[in-house]
Amino acid sequence: MSVRKRIWQNRDGSNGEAWVVAYTDQDGTRRIKTFERKKDADAYHARVAVDVSAGTHTAESRSLTVAEAGRLWIESAEAAKLERSTLEQYRRHLDLHIAPFIGAVRLAQLTVPAVRAFEDRLRAARSPAMVRKVLTSLGSILADAQERGLVAQNVARSLRTRRLRGKERHADRRQKGRLKVGVDIPTPDEVRAIIAHLKGGWRPMLLTTSSQACGCPSCADCAGATSISGAAKSTSASGPIGGG
Repeated sequence: MSVRKRIWQNRDGSNGEAWVVAYTDQDGTRRIKTFERKKDADAYHARVAVDVSAGTHTAESRSLTVAEAGRLWIESAEAAKLERSTLEQYRRHLDLHIAPFIGAVRLAQLTVPAVRAFEDRLRAARSPAMVRKVLTSLGSILADAQERGLVAQNVARSLRTRRLRGKERHADRRQKGRLKVGVDIPTPDEVRAIIAHLKGGWRPMLLTTSSQACGCPSCADCAGATSISGAAKSTSASGPIGGG
């Protein structure tokens, strides 16, 4: 493998130059790729050296597009006999959200920054929940392609493992974590403050409910609520709750 500078003369007499990466892939095929800047050629050379050594390199000229890889992914899902609703969801993600933006991009050209730009475009017109689902499907498409030897790395998964920020992190904790007293539900003091402002039949009803939820016969509040439960029953029997 090598990186060399190529210089030529244009028709107008000016000189042109480019940087050429020449290498032999894992199948023994000689390949070249040209770059305008040396640092881009060096970066490609380093990446290809690792991929060829691992046997995972795919030349851009042979690389499938994201849309083509998506169709292979759906065919795999159909062969696995997944639920019809799941297959329909996969097709919608591919046809409506992925293919219109990056369907023509070759897998070998897909990078983490490119996927991040795709995510930003999705966020401009899709809900956060839909963005997460579509990115998950993109990651599955690339994982399927990776297993087939069509792409060296799953850049979508690299993006998804980045740290969550701000509201995303808080929403993720709220969705996955247990409810916290004082954050998600009122504290006992807050409940007592609410009860103190209730009038009519609502007060004994809430006291009765809180005593049943607590289940603590030694608790003074629960004991008080239990003694009032009879009043709640008589109130509901004599007329509508909240009546004067």
